[in-house]
Amino acid sequence: MRQVKVRGVFFLFLLLGPLFQGAAQTPPFPGMSTQGTMNIPAPPADPVIPFVDLTIRNPESGQEVAFSLQLLLLVTILSLAPSIIVLMTSFLRISIVLDFIKRALSLQQVPPNQVILGISLFLTAFIMWPTITAVYENAFQPLAAGEISVETAYREAEAPMRIFMYRQMQGNPENIRLFMAMRGLDRPDTLADVPTYVLIPAFILNELTVAFKIGIVLFIPFIVIDMVVASALMSMGMIMLPPVMISMPFKLILFILVDGWGLLTDQLVRSFV
Repeated sequence: MRQVKVRGVFFLFLLLGPLFQGAAQTPPFPGMSTQGTMNIPAPPADPVIPFVDLTIRNPESGQEVAFSLQLLLLVTILSLAPSIIVLMTSFLRISIVLDFIKRALSLQQVPPNQVILGISLFLTAFIMWPTITAVYENAFQPLAAGEISVETAYREAEAPMRIFMYRQMQGNPENIRLFMAMRGLDRPDTLADVPTYVLIPAFILNELTVAFKIGIVLFIPFIVIDMVVASALMSMGMIMLPPVMISMPFKLILFILVDGWGLLTDQLVRSFV
């Protein structure tokens, strides 16, 4: 009986032995797999932030004095650049006229305001290029070379801008007289008699007036189309239909047939010559 039990245990060990032996061995990885690791990766290095040191000391030469003044002048110009571009150039008139034509065509989002401002900016650069060139050649280059002082450079840069603004008001000098009278100054005979702080607001008022006059002229043909479409809809009894939905395609067709963008750009540029 005991021999039977021993033989049973022996046969059971023979049957279950390969199972325990296979569980003790680590199964092999597939062919394209990556072996794992128990090592802890090293932490990334700390980011390197450059140290900026701004020191103030006495200048050691005339070139350092000139460089400091140029840097101060550049920072001042950059801080005032938006106001200078918008109010003392052709940007004001162009942007207002383009906004008028957008409203006259009954367009809400086309073209976007960013596009209108971009067009106005590049047209301003095109119109103001001779003035910008004169300022660069007469003021910036001599100042950078150390040939003139900062005050002289300011006068040289001011002169082309004053001439440009004064030319736009030659046909309408009432604005200059208005601001001269409000300051209690005598009636000017030449441009030299007009201070810059009087010339700039007079130029701004003149640009607003001219831009609104151009806008009124642009609105007239499109208002006629609106009136015709509205009368046709009323006669047909379509009271609930907005006339703008019908008139806007006719406005666009008329604007494209007459090459509206080309004519508008040409007249805007010619108005500053």
